[in-house]
Amino acid sequence: MSRIGKKEIIIPENVQLTVQENDLGTFVKVVGPKGELQRTLRSDIKVSVEDKIVKLSVAKQTKQSAALFGLYRTLINNMVVGVTIGFTKRLEIQGIGYKVLQQGDNLNFQLGKSHPEVFEPPQGISFKVEGNGLEIIVEGSDKELVGQVAAVIRSLRPVEVYKGKGVRYKGEVVRKKAGKSGGK
Repeated sequence: MSRIGKKEIIIPENVQLTVQENDLGTFVKVVGPKGELQRTLRSDIKVSVEDKIVKLSVAKQTKQSAALFGLYRTLINNMVVGVTIGFTKRLEIQGIGYKVLQQGDNLNFQLGKSHPEVFEPPQGISFKVEGNGLEIIVEGSDKELVGQVAAVIRSLRPVEVYKGKGVRYKGEVVRKKAGKSGGK
């Protein structure tokens, strides 16, 4: 059994967590000050809420239920953290002439292409642009969605390994390759 799955989740005062059993599995809904998240879990993992404490247990001992036991606990914990604190990812842009401008909710990227690229945020995601248009902060309550949006933004101009230009995560280390030797 998973050590992570056995840990209890303590629900803060300003968060409501509801669990419903149905034909498709277990439906978990978390509502807090930063929004509302919901997820459907498989029926072989049981979720119980007692006195603002969430406990998970395995209904049927199978190889797959043992594998999902710790995952579901982490997913529910991320939902609780997301609606109370939220999640952020920071990206930075490096390169001459590369920058991003915030136009309302959208981001307008100028990444050395023939045209600017406009990126619209999905519902539940907000952006902040700092550092003269060279740093982007992606914020939201759903950890999975925040990471996915940051990965899509990074894929607009992946880091080029010879000069190091492009969009990267804040603090990401990119090893530069040596160029041509130019010898005879």
